[in-house]
Amino acid sequence: MHRPSRPEAEFAAELGAVRPDLSAPYADALPGARAAVLSRLWRALAYEPLAWVARRERGRDGLALRLRDGRRLHGPHADPYATTAYATEVRLDGRPYDHPARLMEDLAVAHGSAFAAELDNSVVSLALSRAGQATFGEPAESATSLGWEQRVVDGHPYHPNCRSRPGFSVAEQLAYAPEHRPAVELGLMPAEDCLVTGEWPKWLRDGERVLIPVHPWQAAHVLDGPVQEGFAAHPLMSLRTLALPDGPHVKTALSARLTSSVRDISVYSVETAETVSAFMEKVTERLDLPLHVTRTLGAASANAPDLAAVLREPPDAYAAPGERVVPVAALPLTALPEHPGRLAEFTRLVLTVGLRLLEAGVALEAHGQNLLVVLDHVGAPVRLVYRDLADIRVSPARLARHGIPVPALSGRIVTDDETTLRRKLFGSLVGGTLGATAGSTAALREALEKVVRDLPGTPDLPALLEQPLPTKALTLMRLSPGTPGDSWTQLPNPLAVPGSATLSF
Repeated sequence: MHRPSRPEAEFAAELGAVRPDLSAPYADALPGARAAVLSRLWRALAYEPLAWVARRERGRDGLALRLRDGRRLHGPHADPYATTAYATEVRLDGRPYDHPARLMEDLAVAHGSAFAAELDNSVVSLALSRAGQATFGEPAESATSLGWEQRVVDGHPYHPNCRSRPGFSVAEQLAYAPEHRPAVELGLMPAEDCLVTGEWPKWLRDGERVLIPVHPWQAAHVLDGPVQEGFAAHPLMSLRTLALPDGPHVKTALSARLTSSVRDISVYSVETAETVSAFMEKVTERLDLPLHVTRTLGAASANAPDLAAVLREPPDAYAAPGERVVPVAALPLTALPEHPGRLAEFTRLVLTVGLRLLEAGVALEAHGQNLLVVLDHVGAPVRLVYRDLADIRVSPARLARHGIPVPALSGRIVTDDETTLRRKLFGSLVGGTLGATAGSTAALREALEKVVRDLPGTPDLPALLEQPLPTKALTLMRLSPGTPGDSWTQLPNPLAVPGSATLSF
């Protein structure tokens, strides 16, 4: 029998105090949560360029990692696009491990202990998410995008920190996390010296002062000063972005490390918000794509990343009668992945839009949170909706070649580097969106084979179809806290012939 880790026991004790009715479902969910996080970690160990892994050997009985210190780590074959919890146990020099945090501790690599703590947190938070979700019934197929977002329980499909929420107590997770379906009371903090772009509404002003919506976790743990009573809103997948009833979506600053990143809002994002939004509206209209981009209505910052907010259009505004808008992360919960024709239609739609935009000079970060799909009355994908423009990339050279006016932008969003542009789109769209929707290499290959002849013949197409596919090395990034920016690795292309049995980095 598995011996609970200290975080699991502490979490259980706190849960018993605040929601004893969830104690038994939480305990029942722990084994599955361990396997889900361990499977994500095993995928990373199998494919990321980790300096302490000497080589990888694939055999009939699974995958073996030869470590540089001479030890041997063995587990199941690692499908880079699988979303099932297939790694229930791995063995380090013959010793079995079913808990990702204990494995990471005993690997004894640099920064491994800190990462192990995050893995422990990911397991207990995931178990709580699954336990809480079990108390809700199935939503109607006509649910709004918010209803679908609340059903995404497991978080990032490939990140071992899929549900890591360090700094959040059990009570705070129940009060603020979307899968528990709370109403969150946002506060308002007055800001005298405030940067504002776009139209900041009157109901968020107090005379000359701007009132910035503040998440209650941020108010309790980060900010100093009085916070006025605000309004209730419903949290979305990103947790720090919330939907107002019959109103805009509010993106708040949340200075906690969720998954990999601290979720504050940079001054740069506020400075560029209006320009980027207007630019994307013009580009999509010019290219006549089946794509809507939710407009940024206004952005405000007290010239600090921990006190800022952005107002955006809700994606449901782009659904016609009889249609529904579903975040891509929720597509595995619909009937679409089980319908080979629909999965191919979705693949054709997102790749066509992504490739045409990339050719024109815009690389979307089209992962499961940012990208939504409009389904018609029979569940067929017909259009896309994209939200949150803070991390797209814009190529002035490509825009100029297509006669598209270059926006007045500078900083990280602007680049002509081909590798950076392709990584941004392919890493999020194929390694994330399509892989997670298909759920396996075989299903992804089948969908791609059905649409490959229909894709626009852009200069980026051969890289998509013939080369290994880039994806963020998420575990390497957590084990390299002193390295700024993203780290990358490459996944086998589902359309390519499988490589040799031994890989070295």
